Amino acid sequence: MSFLLGISRILLILLLFCSVNSIAQTNTSSCPSSSCGNISTIRYPFRLKGDPISCGYNRPGYLLDCLNNRTTIFTLNSINYYHVLELDYERFVIRLVNPDINWVNLSSCPVYSNDYHDFYSRFNGGSYDFHYILNTAVWFIHCASPVSSSRYLNAPFCGTSSNSSEIHSYVITGFTRNLEDSCTVDRIYMVSRFEFIDNSSLATIYDNLAYGFDVSWRDQTCDNTALLECNRRNGTCYSTFNYAPVCEQSCYIDTPVISFELYCDEDIQHSQLVSKCQFECWGIKAGIYGAMVVVPILVLKLLCGFPFLIGLVVYKWRRRHLSMDQTIEDFLQGQNNLTPIKYTYSEIKKMTNNFSQKLGEGGYGTVYKGKLRSDPYVAIKMLDQSVANVQEFISEVGTIGRIHHFNIVQLIGFCVEGSKCGLVYEYLANGSLDKYLFGQRDLALRYSKIFEIALGVAHGIDYLHRGCDMQILHFDIKPHNILLDEKFNPKISDFGLAQLYPTDNSFISLKTARGTMGYMAPEMFYKNIGGVSYKADVYSFGMLLMEMAGRRKNMNPFAEDESQIYYPLWVYDQIYAGNEIEIVDANDEERKIVKKIVIVALWCIQMKPSDRPSMNKVVEMLEGDSELQMPPKPFLAPREIAEDHGTIESPLV
Repeated sequence: MSFLLGISRILLILLLFCSVNSIAQTNTSSCPSSSCGNISTIRYPFRLKGDPISCGYNRPGYLLDCLNNRTTIFTLNSINYYHVLELDYERFVIRLVNPDINWVNLSSCPVYSNDYHDFYSRFNGGSYDFHYILNTAVWFIHCASPVSSSRYLNAPFCGTSSNSSEIHSYVITGFTRNLEDSCTVDRIYMVSRFEFIDNSSLATIYDNLAYGFDVSWRDQTCDNTALLECNRRNGTCYSTFNYAPVCEQSCYIDTPVISFELYCDEDIQHSQLVSKCQFECWGIKAGIYGAMVVVPILVLKLLCGFPFLIGLVVYKWRRRHLSMDQTIEDFLQGQNNLTPIKYTYSEIKKMTNNFSQKLGEGGYGTVYKGKLRSDPYVAIKMLDQSVANVQEFISEVGTIGRIHHFNIVQLIGFCVEGSKCGLVYEYLANGSLDKYLFGQRDLALRYSKIFEIALGVAHGIDYLHRGCDMQILHFDIKPHNILLDEKFNPKISDFGLAQLYPTDNSFISLKTARGTMGYMAPEMFYKNIGGVSYKADVYSFGMLLMEMAGRRKNMNPFAEDESQIYYPLWVYDQIYAGNEIEIVDANDEERKIVKKIVIVALWCIQMKPSDRPSMNKVVEMLEGDSELQMPPKPFLAPREIAEDHGTIESPLV
């Protein structure tokens, strides 16, 4: 036995030596540049398909392919692709072009539009969006009637069909929202070196299309010093929540029993010869080799206790789910005035055609499109059964299940069967409001429609606060939770954080803050400014109004003008100084609408809850014709100007 232990120790030492040696080789080895077609230097952070993983940053957006001797990069959906015309490692810029553009052939068309969705979460390690560099738009459109304007240049038809002789095809340059009524957008394509000339020739436009467009993989909050230091370590620079630059690195652990990649973040000032990431890699690898020696000795002992362990896990699992099922059952038995229909799981499967069409997915579960026997479409949210989602189920059924209002999404039914929990809602064809505020420019709504949506949401929140025998506080008002039907009528959704309280209660006792960062009222964090009440929903609605007025996120650290980083403060200063609010393609009436929305929003986001109006007063302000008085400048706490980081429940300060 002692002989075997001695052999094991010797083997362990040899394996650890090999581990250290392999890491040293990884650190000192260098990858030669690859080439494909006109791109002669492909190196870190990019790598060519077939090169070792360690030769580039291991994210899909940095993987290039060589197709027909052309360097190619695929988009987020891994179907569309672009040709790479240039890699500029000094400016951190990659220049791309649509594969179907041919400057010699003035009848060629881009096969698909390009926008930020093509590369979202692919550059910068999946943590930040890529960004265009000084790009402008080229619009391919077709119109039912001819257009007599120098801006509309005759061009080839880029739609799905060109059979009709009555179709008139044009190209427009620059950003615009005012198209002729008979015109429809076929493609929107970005170019980088275009100079705005309204009467540009078609040849000039195609020359610019063939030049392509630039996107940068550089995080704008990392300066050149940080970028160079991080590149030296074969890492990717990005900024943390407080904009301090860090370097994300990776190392590759390859052993006979397991292979994986380890990621770690380092302070950009850390400059030791061997980074802590490599030390962590060495430690894990040494541990794996050590386990290869020790584990066989323990296997025999574990084999005897394994059946008992399985039995214990099964017992605990059954107890946990029985407890959650009992919680839901107790809740349903205590509710006698619920109107939603209770469906079986087999009925839910039939409605969704065995869950064939997914509408969305999140931490709560998955949403599928379904159809009732009476023909209407529905949205069915299937919850992953956990303690948190059981509470969400109870909250949604217990609040939205007892009310009906035009501006609140209707809960049609629910399903509780074993571990299956589902909620059946009316289907809203136009999805959520956020894609019309922050999505593609061709989806942007006119301000008259934005005002109608804002007023509808205000009516819905006012009903929640005053229309029932119990006040319902939503706690998560934001664009993502405002759904739009086929006529763009708004409906408030997602009552997973909602609470029921007696109407005579002035303040609410909460153990945790509820809502989404960027929309949460300051009293959720700072108890000294006032208690939590229905005014928390008023604050969230004000932040929503600000984003509707600006058609942008309230917090944008990459704004070209530093004063516009936080939109509410910038727009307050503009109105207070008597300046016009900058709005692209807006008439005088729309500017009045925006000013009205902004002033109401500024009243709603006052720091102290007592300074904010009630929702019925907000409705009066929006519907009234009189000139609104400017509120005091809102004082905002640092945590309130954070970007949206998801729905949370954090401890109260």
